[in-house]
Amino acid sequence: QVQLVESGGGLVQAGGSLRLSCAASGLTFRGYTMGWFRQAPGKEREFVASIHESGAGTAYGDSVKGRFTISRDNSKNTVHLQMNTLKPADTAVYYCAADASGWSRFKDDYDYWGQGTQVTVSS
Repeated sequence: QVQLVESGGGLVQAGGSLRLSCAASGLTFRGYTMGWFRQAPGKEREFVASIHESGAGTAYGDSVKGRFTISRDNSKNTVHLQMNTLKPADTAVYYCAADASGWSRFKDDYDYWGQGTQVTVSS
């Protein structure tokens, strides 16, 4: 059974940083592109970042480019999202996801999802 478990969310002031982690089990981790998405109340789930299965390529949503960094450790089946210079607009539930078939920024292409972790940025 595939499990993706996010951690590291919380409450932070604007301008601060958080590091999210996602621990994967039940899948051949190095065979999956990993992504982070977020969803704020009343809004669509939004692409944040993705990292190719090899770790060689990354992609970011326009709203986080230059502030967030995605990384992965295939030896530990984990993916991380370092979030710097956080803004109140970054407040959302952040989801980790796994994509077996490519390197996508579209949520419908992802096969597995975690339960999410809340990030709240106060002004």
